[in-house]
Amino acid sequence: MLYVMLIAAVIIFWLVAADRPALKVTFEGGVITNVKGHFPPKFRHNVIEIGEIVPFDGTMKVYQQRTGAKLTFSKQVPKKVQQRIRNVFPHQGFKSAGDKKRA
Repeated sequence: MLYVMLIAAVIIFWLVAADRPALKVTFEGGVITNVKGHFPPKFRHNVIEIGEIVPFDGTMKVYQQRTGAKLTFSKQVPKKVQQRIRNVFPHQGFKSAGDKKRA
């Protein structure tokens, strides 16, 4: 019985503590080096343009929440670049979990 509780605790910890973004993008010198997840083409194009104008390093993650998508950036990404990326972020391209229609 103890092992069942231990396994359940590990699974619950994994579900809560694991970092599971819908999109993770890594930048080096303003160039996209690594992409994991769905990166809408128009958003990718806009982010590439921002990186060409203002080179920067860091990561950007998009988390799926009930209220919609949430953008997070690493500390290396300047605040002005963060705002420019937030301005071109396609909220319609990332469907929220709460928008499911039920019959």
